[in-house]
Amino acid sequence: MPKITINQEKIQELLTRGVDEVINLEHLKKRLLAGECLRIKLGIDPTSPNIHLGRSIPLLKLKDFQELGHQIVFIVGDFTGVIGDTSDKDSERPMLTSEVIKKNMKDYAKQAGKIIDLKKCEVHYNSKWLKKLTYDKIGEQADQFSVAEFIARDNIKKRLNEGKRVSLREVLYPLMQGYDSVMVKAGVELGGTDQRFNLLAGRKLQENAKPKQEAQDIIMTSLIEGLDGRKMSSSWGNVINLTDKPKDMLGKVMRVDDGLIIKYFILTTRIPMIEINSYEKQLTSGTNPKIIKEKLGYEVVRMYYGEKIANKTLLDFNKKYRDKESPDDIEKLISENANETIIDYLVKEGIIGSQNKIIPSRSQFKRLIDAGAVKVNNNTMLSHYATIRDLMTQDAEIVLKIGKFSDYIIKVNLKNREVSQTYKTKYQDNLDIEQAKTDVFNYVEVDNDEIHEEQNIYKTKSNLFY
Repeated sequence: MPKITINQEKIQELLTRGVDEVINLEHLKKRLLAGECLRIKLGIDPTSPNIHLGRSIPLLKLKDFQELGHQIVFIVGDFTGVIGDTSDKDSERPMLTSEVIKKNMKDYAKQAGKIIDLKKCEVHYNSKWLKKLTYDKIGEQADQFSVAEFIARDNIKKRLNEGKRVSLREVLYPLMQGYDSVMVKAGVELGGTDQRFNLLAGRKLQENAKPKQEAQDIIMTSLIEGLDGRKMSSSWGNVINLTDKPKDMLGKVMRVDDGLIIKYFILTTRIPMIEINSYEKQLTSGTNPKIIKEKLGYEVVRMYYGEKIANKTLLDFNKKYRDKESPDDIEKLISENANETIIDYLVKEGIIGSQNKIIPSRSQFKRLIDAGAVKVNNNTMLSHYATIRDLMTQDAEIVLKIGKFSDYIIKVNLKNREVSQTYKTKYQDNLDIEQAKTDVFNYVEVDNDEIHEEQNIYKTKSNLFY
């Protein structure tokens, strides 16, 4: 039997920090203060390959219970993930295949292990018991709920009022999540506020189980907004993943709305509340939010990569954006075909594509160009059709900046590396401009009066840059 820590201050924070509602608060508090060893359940469906900061919120609460000595139970919803929970959706969630779920959950427990101690944790996959359910058993469970209870939920009511489809499959999901609680004999279940109906279903099924179980207490944690201000969700691509590279993790945190800084500190870190209150006072008194946000970004990176990497990541960030130096780890790429368009090249390199939630398509990259968010060699790019050759410097290099935080250096591997030198010589002497521009830029027309030696740049009639 593990030793249970009874610390009133820690228990109070456990029940209040980032918590919207507790059912039954007094009952749970009494059990905690009595030193009862509780079984704390959290289930997560692997509907995407990565756990993001939004899902870290209940995981951090699970860790808080673990540090007090309680038995934590982590359920990977490999069966419920196929069915799909629409608690937070305004439309029907598509049914996923078991193959997709299997691929997604490959590293799920490992990612959760960045927060909780898996050696002291029970890990279950709910297909183990949900696959075995028969119609008569499902009928018994369904008989404990009414359709009226299900459609009274705000998002379901809204969909029905709008004439949108609500499938019977969606009705079954709360039963499955509730049955998980029966199977692991949960004493407490954690979940977001959008999970309220499902969490209460667990209580009802436990009370009607054979043999009867004591109804679980419930802690509902607050939801966190993502990079676009909507609820953080893999479906919307507005997430900060636990698997993001340190520089990407920090960069994303720095993009979070200033009004969310304190909320992120409370929900996604375990910085002491007294320190967070100090940051809040500093922001109120006029401190630059960027200063406090850097502390937040540092802490998030430190939690998942350690202090050494967090220090280096923040140092590189400040080199780049405060001191205007090039960071040590800027991504370097090689182009073997100077005549392909920059968009085709970025698709080939995976910088544009479905695997990149920030730039998931060519259309999105074109929208970024139109918004002036793409810079090449410090010039704003305008053309959708510019080739590598159009954009490279005389040193056969492109410094590409997409938005605020994505930077790349593209080295162009020319077949004739003397081309740049040929152009440089003719450019300096202002001789044979027609031949020089053909050698280097092929079809890009350059006016004689647009070549400026002191600026070491070229401008084109094709309007590649401002």
